[in-house]
Amino acid sequence: MPTLSARALAGIPQLHAGDDLAELILAAATTNGQAPHAGQVLTIAHTAVSKVEGATVALVDIEPSARAHELAEALGKDPRMVEVVLSQTSEVMRAERGVLICRTRHGLVCANAGVDASNAGDDGQTLVLQPADPDASARALRARLAELLGGPAPAILISDTFGRAWRQGQVDVAIGLAGLQPLEDWRGRRDEAGLELHATWLAVADAAAAAADLARAKDSGEPVVVLDGLERFVSLADGPGAAALMRAPAEDLFL
Repeated sequence: MPTLSARALAGIPQLHAGDDLAELILAAATTNGQAPHAGQVLTIAHTAVSKVEGATVALVDIEPSARAHELAEALGKDPRMVEVVLSQTSEVMRAERGVLICRTRHGLVCANAGVDASNAGDDGQTLVLQPADPDASARALRARLAELLGGPAPAILISDTFGRAWRQGQVDVAIGLAGLQPLEDWRGRRDEAGLELHATWLAVADAAAAAADLARAKDSGEPVVVLDGLERFVSLADGPGAAALMRAPAEDLFL
C-alpha cells in the first residue's frame, strides 16, 4: 500500500537575490540528518525562488498608470500594486467586488496575477512576483542539486497558493515542475466495478503541492517541504513541467 509523508525543512535562512537556493536546501537537509535523494519531491514556495531570482518590486519605485488608478479606485486597492499586477498580466479576466483575476504571462489564471505581498519581509512595501519561467526555474534548481549531490536529484515542484472557482479557501498548486509526472490519465481504464472511465485525469502535481502545504504554517518561514512516497511519479527526465497542467483558453467553458 503506497504511503505519503511530508515534512517541512527547517533551517532555510531569509533569502536574497543571488543566493544559491540549492546549496541552502542541501545544507539545511544535511544539518537535519536527511540529505535529499532521488525519488523524493522537494516542494518549494514560489516566493523563495522569486527572491533568489530577484523577482521582487519595491512599491516606492512604481508610478501607476491611468488604468491602474481606475482599477484601484474601483477595487479599493493600492494603485501601485495594481500597476505591478498589470505588468504581469496578459489579460484581466475579472475586476469586481474587490477582486482582480488575471491571466498571467505564463497562462495561469489567478488573483492579482500571482503578485504577493506576504512573506516579502518588508511590511507590505515589497511585492514578490512569480518566477519569469517557473518550469525553467525548477529545471535549473534540480540540475544544481544534482551537481551538488554528484548524482540524481529529487524532483522539484514550485508552488503558489490559488483560490478555486466555486470553493472557499485556497490550496497550493504546482506552477513549476521538474522530474515529477504532472498528470496521471485514467481515461479509457476501468474502475473497480469494470466501468470505463471517461473523464478521470488526476492532477498529481497539484495534489502533491496541496499535501505539502499542510506540513507547514503560512508564518513558519519554511519554504521547502520534502515529500516521500511519490517515487512512482518521479523520473530522471525533467518531463513536460507544470505547463502541462494548464487548460487551453479554447477549452474554457466560462469565458
